[in-house]
Amino acid sequence: MQDRILLAHGSGGKLSHDLIEKLFLPNFDNPILARLDDSALIELETGARLAFTTDSYVVSPLFFPGGDIGKLATCGTINDLVMSGAKPLYMSASFIIEEGFPVADLKRILLSMRKVVEESGVKIVAGDTKVVGEGAADGIFVNTTGVGLIPEGVHISGANAQPGDMIMVSGTLGDHGIAIMSQREGLEFASSLESDCAPLQGLVARMLEASPEIHCLRDPTRGGLATTLNEMAAQSQASFLIEEEKIPVRDEVQGICELLGLDPLYLANEGKLVAVVPPYAADRVLEAMRGHPYGKASVVIGQVLSDHPGRVIMKTTLGAHRLVEMAVGEILPRIC
Repeated sequence: MQDRILLAHGSGGKLSHDLIEKLFLPNFDNPILARLDDSALIELETGARLAFTTDSYVVSPLFFPGGDIGKLATCGTINDLVMSGAKPLYMSASFIIEEGFPVADLKRILLSMRKVVEESGVKIVAGDTKVVGEGAADGIFVNTTGVGLIPEGVHISGANAQPGDMIMVSGTLGDHGIAIMSQREGLEFASSLESDCAPLQGLVARMLEASPEIHCLRDPTRGGLATTLNEMAAQSQASFLIEEEKIPVRDEVQGICELLGLDPLYLANEGKLVAVVPPYAADRVLEAMRGHPYGKASVVIGQVLSDHPGRVIMKTTLGAHRLVEMAVGEILPRIC
């Protein structure tokens, strides 16, 4: 461990995981937290199972093509709940606002949040507001916490992947990360590139209708697809084999990645999911995904194997195989 916190500790990559494993888990360790899924699973005495999650958002810039910090916060928490198969029900929203922040911008952020929760059928039922002095925050920070109900018969966790399972993604990767960077750096594209920020409860509900036996769901946010697959491979102690030529990436995203030396596998997404599905249910789930607006570009990108437990391996377009590891440094700071 370093003596001081670095920006890279918030990247979602290896340093983030080191921080969790070496500092947070030893102090807060319990069976619920130790699962390390996107949501905590809480079993009540009545037999009901709740999904519970919290997240904080510090994105820069606050407004970007396809969304803003308000849309990002509500979609992010809803998506963390549905990655456990839960139906999102209630949220809290807390704000740390810098003195001098424009009221018009706050109204715009709140309107974005309202639109998302209305679309999702979720109610914001609690919150908090703090104002700090000028220069003590970067405009506004938002924290959201969510609670949802997990249906009977649904058991989804990053630890459930089994050899033979198919690995799917719901669409193109890296859109959010590049949209944020392009707005921040003033980059322009021939076509308009927007963040994929979206609430995914409708897509997941349709997938579960096709098969409630989905093993893993995860939204590849900070750290991108590479980090998400490594997390699930480590939890399941299985190996994930993906094929480079099957991974969907927009031409604009690929072009800017080649220009700046970035890898789309490590870029953040805010409206995509990764699914690990038993082979006998794969066709049904894929068809269901493609029938939903947020999953129409869904594809199978690989398979779960039994060799090399905890590893992610990619078959390149040249036919070679290479190890895909978690990001070590901070690729794009302040993207969520």
